[in-house]
Amino acid sequence: MTRTETLRVDDSLLLLGRLDGRLHASTCGDIFLARSRLEGAAALAGLAGVPIAAQDLQDWIAGRRSPPRASEGLNDPISVAAIFHIALSRDEDLKNPIARATLNTLRQVLDDRTAAETYAASDLAHFGPLWRQVHSIADAPFPAGDLLSVASRVIELAALTEPATASSCMVTTVDGRALELQPRGRDRTWLIAVAMPRMLYRAGFTTQVIPSLILLPRYLPPSPADLVKTLELAIGRTSRAGLRELDTIERAAARIRSDLQVTRRSKAPLLARLQLSYPGLQPAAVARLLNITPQGARKLLASMTPPSRPVPI
Repeated sequence: MTRTETLRVDDSLLLLGRLDGRLHASTCGDIFLARSRLEGAAALAGLAGVPIAAQDLQDWIAGRRSPPRASEGLNDPISVAAIFHIALSRDEDLKNPIARATLNTLRQVLDDRTAAETYAASDLAHFGPLWRQVHSIADAPFPAGDLLSVASRVIELAALTEPATASSCMVTTVDGRALELQPRGRDRTWLIAVAMPRMLYRAGFTTQVIPSLILLPRYLPPSPADLVKTLELAIGRTSRAGLRELDTIERAAARIRSDLQVTRRSKAPLLARLQLSYPGLQPAAVARLLNITPQGARKLLASMTPPSRPVPI
């Protein structure tokens, strides 16, 4: 690398370090991680060829819809329910108490495991074993704590996940013509991207898994050196967006503290924070999360003013 390129990489990593440090110090780190998990899952769906927005996942979690794209009659290569489940499974064995708490909270509202079995059983059978291989290799120690080591691991995983060449099939049309149909490939880069936040953590770039650090393009560069440049740009871009998002969340949380006039025993402040993570929660979900009756949840929701929802800039 030239000196200019080295400085640019350092700038991106400094931004990443700043985001990582602020998350440890912020009282809104749990809200950020919850939202980051959805942003990351939406990015993974785009890599897998089923583009959605984080808002689509919010609507699913809130109970306003079935899994995104599941009822739209689209010929998708994979179900969003499968992608979401695999993305969440990445974090199941994390030791970070906040990460575990936010995952448990989400699964109290939406059981991704049951949804995947219902909507994506065949996808889990196809991608599940490969994901376990990717997960195992991604978690192995890195020879050095630099981006080149991470990029080399990604290229190694890309070779592992390269699908075997399938044979074409012959079909005969109703008028007697013979046609050769080429098999449709199923993208695998998204599986590697699921592990990217964890690889950055294992390599020492972060002190926690930040789910929105997906970073990979749909088509990987041919060499680790080329991929380093792509990762550097993506780290800078994602870290800047994350810092803006955290600023917005903290301002919204501060407004909640100043606007809500309630007693110490009231669950309204906790509900307001949950609504920052998952807007539009239904009474049944609120009752489970706050351990109150469904009637109490409806009354609590009715008493709340519409929350100030952080919007990524």
